[in-house]
Amino acid sequence: MGNEATCKAHFGKKQATGKALLETAELIFRPADGGPTLKIPFSAIKTAKASGGELHLQTPSGPVIFELGPTAEKWCHKILHPRTRAEKLGVKPGIHVSLLGHFDPDFLRELRAATKNIREGKLDATSDLIFLSVNSTKDLASAGNKTEKAMKGATALWIVYPKGQREITEIDVLSTGRKAGLKDVKVVAFSPTHTALKFVVPLARR
Repeated sequence: MGNEATCKAHFGKKQATGKALLETAELIFRPADGGPTLKIPFSAIKTAKASGGELHLQTPSGPVIFELGPTAEKWCHKILHPRTRAEKLGVKPGIHVSLLGHFDPDFLRELRAATKNIREGKLDATSDLIFLSVNSTKDLASAGNKTEKAMKGATALWIVYPKGQREITEIDVLSTGRKAGLKDVKVVAFSPTHTALKFVVPLARR
C-alpha cells in the first residue's frame, strides 16, 4: 500500500485537482474530473525537490508540480531514496530465513547480502521469515499446511505468486492463508511478474 493525498497538480500551463498516490516505485495522479491517469515511475524522474509545500518533478514529458503541503518533503525523500525489495519484505541483517520453491537469482543475492542464515528447500524451526514461491493452486495446497504448522510466534510467511495468471489468483492465496488461521497483513510488488502476500499468526494464538 502506498501513500495518498488530494492535491492540485500542474503540468506546464495546465492544472488539475485530484488524488495523488505514492506507490513503492511510481507516483500516480488521478484527476477528479475523470481525465487520463498520470503514472510517473521513479526510474523516469530526472530530478525531484520539495519547496514551499510543493513537490517539483522533472520528467521526460516535462516538469510536474504537486501542491502537497508538509507531505512534499516526505514524498520527495521516498522518491529519491526508495526502499530496496529486501527492506520492504522485512529482511534484516542476521535473520533466519527459509525458502520453499524457486526464486530468481537477484532475490537470492539480496538475501545473502543480508544474512547467512538461509535454509533452502526445507523449513528451519528458527525462521523469522518464510518465503514460499508457488505457481498454481496445486503448489499452494501441497505446501500450505506444512508451512502453516512451522509458523510459531512472530514468524512471518510471504507467499510469492505470479500476477495475472488463471492458475493462481490473489483470492486463492488469501483464502488459503485465512483457512489456515493466518492473518494477511501486507502486500508487496515482489517483481514485475510476481506479487508477495504476507501472513502472520494472530496475536491471540502466539
